[in-house]
Amino acid sequence: MTRYEIILYWSAEDEAFIAEVPELAGCAADGATRQEALANAEVVIEEWLETARELGRPVPEPKGRLLFA
Repeated sequence: MTRYEIILYWSAEDEAFIAEVPELAGCAADGATRQEALANAEVVIEEWLETARELGRPVPEPKGRLLFA
């Protein structure tokens, strides 16, 4: 499990749960359930970090907390 903050909320417009990772610009995922959105966020976080490293971009240190909205 990641140590990056994840903000989870329901989007009526998307009809899905959204999981945003504010510390990683543009990093977000969705899912039909909270669990699915969080699992998808974990995958997207790893992809974000891998891409940043490949491009030589800085990777922010995680704040180390998990939030549910």
